[in-house]
Amino acid sequence: MSRLLDRFLRYVQIDTTASDSSSTYPSSPGQLVLGKLLAEELQQMGAKDVEHDSHGLVWATVPATNGKSKPVVAFNAHVDTSPETTGKNVRPQVLPNYAGGDIVLPADHTKVIKVAENAELTGLIGKTLITTDGTTLLGSDDKSGVAVIMELANHLLEHPEISHGPVRVLFTCDEEIGHGIDHVDLKKLAADVCYTLDGGGHDEIDTETFSADLAAITVRGVNIHPSIGKGRLVNALRAAGTLLERLPREGMSPETTDGRLGFLHPYTIEGGVAEVKIKCLLRDFDTAGLAVKADLLRKLAQEVETAHPGTRIEVQVIKQYRNLGDGLAQEPRAVAFAQEAHRRLGRQAKLSIIRGGTDGSQLTERGLPTPNLSTGEHNPHSPLEWTCLEEMDFARQVLVELVQVWGESSK
Repeated sequence: MSRLLDRFLRYVQIDTTASDSSSTYPSSPGQLVLGKLLAEELQQMGAKDVEHDSHGLVWATVPATNGKSKPVVAFNAHVDTSPETTGKNVRPQVLPNYAGGDIVLPADHTKVIKVAENAELTGLIGKTLITTDGTTLLGSDDKSGVAVIMELANHLLEHPEISHGPVRVLFTCDEEIGHGIDHVDLKKLAADVCYTLDGGGHDEIDTETFSADLAAITVRGVNIHPSIGKGRLVNALRAAGTLLERLPREGMSPETTDGRLGFLHPYTIEGGVAEVKIKCLLRDFDTAGLAVKADLLRKLAQEVETAHPGTRIEVQVIKQYRNLGDGLAQEPRAVAFAQEAHRRLGRQAKLSIIRGGTDGSQLTERGLPTPNLSTGEHNPHSPLEWTCLEEMDFARQVLVELVQVWGESSK
C-alpha cells in the first residue's frame, strides 16, 4: 500500500483542473503533465503499446498471460479534476491510524470533515485517511482511480503467474466538463468490456447514472446610459434574476432531491445589463424526463419575456450523456463478473446508482459496456474531499480478481 499511497500523493500535487472556458483540448496544461508522467511510469514498469497521444490521452496494454483469444478488459480513469474547487497547490494531509471523530483541516480551521455528515468514517477507524488542507480539493476524483489502475498494471506485470487475458489501460482528459471520451477511438481501444474507476467508498458497482443535458441560457436586454434610460433601457440582469427565482426548487433542485429524483440546477451566471449567460444542468434517470425539464425551462423563459418587455431569452439544450443502465444489458457479464470478483474476496458488492455521470456513461452509449467501480472517493469537488488508502487498495484487489474472472471466460 505504501507504493499506492506514494503514487496518489504524487498525482494529486499536479494541478489538472479542467476549464470549460478553454478553447484547447485538454483544457488545462497540467493534464498533459500528468499524462506524460503516467506514460513514463507505464513504460518503466514494462507495459506494452504505451502512448501519450496528441489529445493527452494515455493508452497502454498489459499483455495476456493465458492466450490472446480471451476477452479484452479495459480500465479507465480521468486525469482532470473539477473546476468547482481549485486543484492548484494541493497539499494532502495523511492521517494514519485514524482515531475517529471530526477532522479539522490544517490550513482553514473553518473547514471540518464531520462524522455527522460522513457516516462512513465510523467504519474506517484505524485506517489511513488522506484529506486536503482545506484550501483546495484533493483530487481523489479521479486520481484515486488513476493510482489504482497504475498499481494494478504494476502488480500484474510483476506477477506473470496471475492468469488473465489482455488488459487495456486508458486515461482520459476533461471528463469533469463532459469531454472525457471526445477523442477515444473504440477500435483502437479494442476492448470487449471496460470499467471506470471513479466511484465512492467500497463494495459498490454503479449500474445506472443520470441522463444529462446542459441548458445554455442567454438573456438579452438593451443597454443605454442610465441617465437617459427611462423607457429605453431593458436590464437583462433583472430578467435573469426573475428567471432564476421562478425555477422550481422543492423537489427539483439538487439541494432538495436524492435517490432517483432528477433536477434543474443553475450553476454559473455572468454578464451585465445587455446580456446575461446562465448555465443550467438538467438531470434525470429517465432520459425522457430531460425533455420535460427542458420544456419547463423554455416555458418559464417565455413567461419572463412577458414580465420584462423588451428582453429576449434563448434556451439552447446540449446533450451530455445518457443513463449507463440503458446499455449494460448488451453484456450482462460486465456486472456479474464484478460481483464475482468481490465474492472471491469474501465481500458482497452492492449494485447502486450514481447521481452524476462518468466516462462510462458515454462509452456504454457508444457500445462498450462500462460499469463504474468504487475507488474510495468521498466529498468530491470540495475542500472537504477525502479518501481512504485501504479502500483504494481494496479496489486494486477487486481488479486483480476481476481480470482473472474474465480470463476464465471466452469471447
